[in-house]
Amino acid sequence: MALPTNDAPRRDLYPEIEAYNSGWMQTDSIHEVYYEESGNPDGLPVIVLHGGPGGAVNPGMRRYFDPARYRIIMFDQRGCGLSRPNASLENNTTWDLIADIERLRELLGVDKWVVFGGSWGSTLSLTYAIKHPDRCLALILRGIFLLTKKELHWFYQDGASMIFPDVWERFLAPIPEAERGDLMAAYYKRLTGDDVEEQRRCAVAWATWEGDTVSVQGPSARPDKFSEPDFAVAFARIENWYFTNGGFFDSENWILENVDTIRHLPCWIAQGRFDVVTPISGAWALHRAWPEAKLDVVGDAGHASSEPGIIDSLIRGTDWAASL
Repeated sequence: MALPTNDAPRRDLYPEIEAYNSGWMQTDSIHEVYYEESGNPDGLPVIVLHGGPGGAVNPGMRRYFDPARYRIIMFDQRGCGLSRPNASLENNTTWDLIADIERLRELLGVDKWVVFGGSWGSTLSLTYAIKHPDRCLALILRGIFLLTKKELHWFYQDGASMIFPDVWERFLAPIPEAERGDLMAAYYKRLTGDDVEEQRRCAVAWATWEGDTVSVQGPSARPDKFSEPDFAVAFARIENWYFTNGGFFDSENWILENVDTIRHLPCWIAQGRFDVVTPISGAWALHRAWPEAKLDVVGDAGHASSEPGIIDSLIRGTDWAASL
């Protein structure tokens, strides 16, 4: 089937809907993972993988899918959102999350599904697909993040700081000058330390740095949750934990090295031209390795899934996947 063009007026989100099923899934460790279903119980299954790591799903994520055509399945990854225990790093790796996705698929009786994820959710989507290509019908991705040292250095050490110098000063503030040569390590020490107040202060600084840079509108468009300590602690601890450990991959370029495994799958990529959090270079590298994938570059957007151009691209992508 032909891919849709973007010549038509921009699409907007589908109407708000409620979940018809929710619960907690026990994993093989200490974690209980929150999940929910919405849309059409007999529709095309889609698994929604949120960002971070350490973020969470929210009701707005249901609105990227036609509720008459999709069975929308979402879950909070280990340690975040409504999953329990909160902010836990124990038994919390990429491979644990991949196992959880498969466990959830089996629990809900899904044979194959569409995989939808943005930012870290794109990393997890690609990793899941590489490990379980026979369970994937198509991928819909946003803000490609390959979790390379170059991407991490750009955002947490030197790069994005030159575009948002005012916001960067607030990110630097909790860290003594002597430790600023490796900011991820400096934050790791504090986010995993015993000083609860320092942990919360650093978590808010870490989270708001991302929240202030997700949109081309800058800090004025920051989602409220990034400055809320309860959200920020789980978000910052888990994100820093994964990034410090290189995503727990065997090699830095693991995704690109294994992309041939999934090149037969239909794939839609929505990428903001002015994405500062996960720059377009990652999406371009993936597209070069996977030329069959549709790369839709949104010329007036940054990283946020809430920007009009990104919404339009993702809605066109989900409609396309539902028609395959």
